[in-house]
Amino acid sequence: QVQLVESGGGLVQAGGSLRLSCAASGRAFNSMGWFRQAPGKEREFVAAITWTGVNTYYTDSVKGRFTISRDHAKNTVYLQMNSLKPEDTAVYYCAAHRSITPFLSGGSLEVWGQGTLVTVSS
Repeated sequence: QVQLVESGGGLVQAGGSLRLSCAASGRAFNSMGWFRQAPGKEREFVAAITWTGVNTYYTDSVKGRFTISRDHAKNTVYLQMNSLKPEDTAVYYCAAHRSITPFLSGGSLEVWGQGTLVTVSS
């Protein structure tokens, strides 16, 4: 059974840091990434990474603050979030696919995690 399990969410003050983890089981994926959905808003792309880790992609609002990485030995992708802002408050979802294309084009992705809540207080 293919499954993604996120962890690492929580409550943090503005300016603080959190690291989200997403462990994949059942198979490895070429590309993995993160999306988020804030209350009353649509889900949006945050970051994605290809198999080698050389290619990473970020939405403009998190560039320079968030870093995506992956550990193949653990079949896990991470999202290091620094300098957090109240507007980063959202449920963060991990996703995985056999290519990077749908992460960038808004297409359908093969697998989604259940989400982890990040709350940034001002």
